[in-house]
Amino acid sequence: MDENEKAIEAISNGNYEEALEFLNTAIEKNPQDSIAYINFGNILAEVGESERALSFYQKAIEIDNQAAAAYYGAGNVLFNVEKYEEALQMYQKAHHAGLDDGSLHYMMGLSHFQIEKVGHALACFQRAVEWDETDTEARYYYGLCLAQTEQIDEAMSQLKKVVEEDDNHADAYYNLGVASMMTDGLKDAIYYFEQAIEAQPDHMLALNGKEQAQKMLEE
Repeated sequence: MDENEKAIEAISNGNYEEALEFLNTAIEKNPQDSIAYINFGNILAEVGESERALSFYQKAIEIDNQAAAAYYGAGNVLFNVEKYEEALQMYQKAHHAGLDDGSLHYMMGLSHFQIEKVGHALACFQRAVEWDETDTEARYYYGLCLAQTEQIDEAMSQLKKVVEEDDNHADAYYNLGVASMMTDGLKDAIYYFEQAIEAQPDHMLALNGKEQAQKMLEE
């Protein structure tokens, strides 16, 4: 077992200081070990040292410009500090370097969504769901993007699957309520708003939506 493997084992056990010692040794033995820099960056990101984490990811990229994990790690750090466009660039570089999985497509989707590129976000979330049909949050955002692009029937189909998988997903219930109002299903809308409120009693949008739907039904 080499130092990187020992470090990963230490990380899995929550022993970050021990892991960093192994990684320091790995870098001393081989300053061109991009994996050690990536693992070092992952630990720093985990403990909230964003700037230092980015510097280690950048060093890994300087050593190996096809280090997909370094681009992905840097993307996560940038996303967490709300630098969404920069994060997206890193995720795209990770993809170009060969990383292709549901988590990457989900994070690219979230980045597009945050900068209001809903069409691009929709495509990414669809790909994420294709990768992992059990990814409830990816499916939720896929449904949300479908609704925002006025594909209401398909949006409702996806959001119904979300609440089947997670019957406490207040936002999914709320958006089902909104979609129902758009298709004149006021009684259904009230039901979904009530489900959202049951899951999250202080869901102000659902409370307001229910009130509006009830008024429209009484007219």
